[in-house]
Amino acid sequence: MTYPLPVPVRRLNNADLAALEAAVAALEKSSFAGRLSGLIGQQVGFAGRVLPEKFQQVSASAARSALQAALSVALSSLKDKPISDTRMRHRQLAMISGALGGAMGLASLPVELPISTTIMLRAIADIARAEGEDLSDPQGAMACLEVFALGGHGEDGKVMEGGYLALRGLFAKSVSDAATFVARSGVASESAPALARLVGMIASRFGVVVSQKTAAQAAPVIGALTGAVINLAFTEHFQTLARGHFTVRRLERAYGPHEVQAEYGRIAREAGFWPRETAGAA
Repeated sequence: MTYPLPVPVRRLNNADLAALEAAVAALEKSSFAGRLSGLIGQQVGFAGRVLPEKFQQVSASAARSALQAALSVALSSLKDKPISDTRMRHRQLAMISGALGGAMGLASLPVELPISTTIMLRAIADIARAEGEDLSDPQGAMACLEVFALGGHGEDGKVMEGGYLALRGLFAKSVSDAATFVARSGVASESAPALARLVGMIASRFGVVVSQKTAAQAAPVIGALTGAVINLAFTEHFQTLARGHFTVRRLERAYGPHEVQAEYGRIAREAGFWPRETAGAA
């Protein structure tokens, strides 16, 4: 009896391995608190800072509204755009919207956040296209939106047990269901159950960073810091995550998800981002 020969495993070349190592560092350790600390030159902590209930409610509502606005953009105006490096322009626009929000105080969050989130989405889309993502495919548009779920790192910078791969696994079915609905119906309706469920899941994690942003704007220790600088940290945080996310997706298309995720897990464990006992998570 004969058996089929095993399919040879394609190892990542040196350039792609270096790109994956950079993606692992970005996705497993980047945090909004760390980014903001780097800009103001002092450690920013959020663990012991409890926002008044009114601000918590405003933050949660603003996060969901911002994602609904971003979803409309993702489904209607991301495709068929030229590839260009517009990250600096998007950072400038985010700083302007943050400055306007800062001048009006925290009450401006429901107005300012959808604007800055949509600006960030366009920057994320540029990064996605540069990494070969097809944004005419609803799966690519949903992958852009998914970036907002990747930023909810804890105080220690860790995203969750099992890291980025576990988080993607958690979102995989909802992302697939939402993309399938859009592909079949051709309708960008935020009220559709598949889309509403995805937005709700992403909002629960995006809201973590929005709450941190709100706390930063309310903190006396950085009270002199402008809304523009806070928004710069906010924008750069998600751009860093987008570069990591779409690098991984590009490599998965080239080498296959199993190979890339196995290599990702090895890098994450050796770098100390994952404990050794999560070896089977990849």
